[in-house]
Amino acid sequence: MSAEAKLVEMGLELPEVTEALGSYVNAVRTGNLLFLSGGLPSDPERRFNGKVPSEVSVECAKAAARQAMLGRLAVIRRELGSLDRVARVVAVQGYVNSDPGFGDHPLVVNGASDLLIEVFGAEIGRHSRVAVGVGSLPLHVVVELALVVEVADDPAA
Repeated sequence: MSAEAKLVEMGLELPEVTEALGSYVNAVRTGNLLFLSGGLPSDPERRFNGKVPSEVSVECAKAAARQAMLGRLAVIRRELGSLDRVARVVAVQGYVNSDPGFGDHPLVVNGASDLLIEVFGAEIGRHSRVAVGVGSLPLHVVVELALVVEVADDPAA
C-alpha cells in the first residue's frame, strides 16, 4: 500500500506547512537525499510544552513526537509532491526537552519512529536514529525532530 493511501486508511491529515522561523529553510535536497530541518509539534493549546518527565509525561511527549513527525511528513509532501516518492527513511534525529537524569529519550522518539513505520512500512520506514535529551528547545516544546529521506526517481522525468 502506498504511503499516501496508508495515511488515508489511518484517518490522518497532514498539517499545513509552517514557514521556517529563522535564517534557514524547511528542507534541502541534494542528489537523491532530502534533508529536513528540525520541526516542532503543532500545538496551539501548548500541552506539548515543558520538560519530561516533571512537566510532561513520557506518553504525552511520545504523542508530541508523533505530531511533530506529521509536520515533517507535510514538508516532504510539499517538497516532493507525494510521500510515495520516498524510497527510504534514512535517519531521524530526536531532541527531547528533559529533566537532568531522565534517560528514556528513546521511548519519546518512538512516537515519531513508529509513525514512519506505520505509514511507509518497515522496509522503507525503518531508519537510523539519534534520541537525546537537551536542556531546552525553541518555544519550550518537549520535542524537536529532523530527518533525512532518500528520494525515489521521478517516473515522470
